[in-house]
Amino acid sequence: MVEYGQGVGQATGVAGGGSGGGSTDVGASAIGFVNDVADQIAALPPEGLLLLVVAIFVGLIFLRRAF
Repeated sequence: MVEYGQGVGQATGVAGGGSGGGSTDVGASAIGFVNDVADQIAALPPEGLLLLVVAIFVGLIFLRRAF
């Protein structure tokens, strides 16, 4: 297939050697991102969780004063 110009198409699974390399499921990517963030937060030590809560609280106070 390489001699007929289909090397890229066969390697990526896209017929005709399309430039996209396939489609991306945006919903699955977003859910994966949220899942990874939740795992990272769950793995934080207690001090990290406390620092995160304080940072969120300070951010909310800043937003309240800014707007």
